[in-house]
Amino acid sequence: MQIPNFEDNAVGKLKKAIWEASDKEIDEILREYEVPSPGEMEKPNCYVQNTPPGIQQEKIKKNDVVLIPLGSTEAHGAHSVPGQDTYQVNRLCEAVRRYTRKQGREVSIAFSPWIYGDHPTHHIGMIGTIPISQATVVHLLVDVMFGLWAQGLRKFIFLNNHGQQWSITSAIDEFGKKYPELPYLAVADEWCGSMWEFYQEGVCFETDFVHSDECEASLILLLAPEMVDMSKAVDTKPRGYLPDGHVNKPGNQCAHRPHLWYNVRGNVPLEVIATPEGVVGASTKGSAEKAKRPVAAALKYLTLLIDDILETFPPGVLPPIEEVTLYKNEEIEGYLKKLGEPGYKNPYRLWRPYH
Repeated sequence: MQIPNFEDNAVGKLKKAIWEASDKEIDEILREYEVPSPGEMEKPNCYVQNTPPGIQQEKIKKNDVVLIPLGSTEAHGAHSVPGQDTYQVNRLCEAVRRYTRKQGREVSIAFSPWIYGDHPTHHIGMIGTIPISQATVVHLLVDVMFGLWAQGLRKFIFLNNHGQQWSITSAIDEFGKKYPELPYLAVADEWCGSMWEFYQEGVCFETDFVHSDECEASLILLLAPEMVDMSKAVDTKPRGYLPDGHVNKPGNQCAHRPHLWYNVRGNVPLEVIATPEGVVGASTKGSAEKAKRPVAAALKYLTLLIDDILETFPPGVLPPIEEVTLYKNEEIEGYLKKLGEPGYKNPYRLWRPYH
């Protein structure tokens, strides 16, 4: 496989370094991030929700970025669990937390606002998949963003591990419209798509990334191997109606094609009819080894993204109020202060809950 034309910037150089790294170097990166490791949702001081407020505020002084993992409940075949997306994305965030903690600037992780998620129409009818309406997940995410903002976590990285990017970007935009007074920074990272070069057929995997296939089986085997029974893995053949070349595949590995997969509807049969097994591709080809390089790339990129956010906007600093809102500094600065500081205004004076 010919090396991609990586951009001449920090992101492109990072991807190129991972592309060219030896297997030994990739293993060392994963060791630095302690991948694989057991889940940390019940481990004290790992998530916002299991960290006492005093400790949490000390974290924010050094790093006020918050990772928000977003997965789903979705049929992934007999070999895996419906919560696969959620387990994968949580483990990825936890690895970044461990790494940044060693650096003395531990990133915060918030419990996922949802464990069910929005779903594309072709998922409807699959038993084990639990779709939530788009308006519900968008409204929930906006309210969660406000609650995190109020406690000082105002730089959001949403790490998406499911076909629902449209809902996340809608929520980010909706927050800005619902709370036009509040400056914030938000990034919606569809983490497999952002590392699409490593999901090209023939690079790390033999087949295209679709769903619960070689790629996803490999990811869960590396990140949460206790959730998998590969003796039950099966293969299916995905299909679409339009000729190949118009639409890219999940993971955006065909980024040169005209249309992202989620910009097209009606081009594939319902999953429950075409692939009722819950597998869309060759899950039997999955292995933890195949996932190492893409996961290493994602971990290093998330670390770079956090570094660049904090370099641009150090802890406590946000995009300029008078450039990113229609308000003057003196109108907003009270909401940016901490509880107990002179001039503090409680942000919940601005809260506009959904009904």
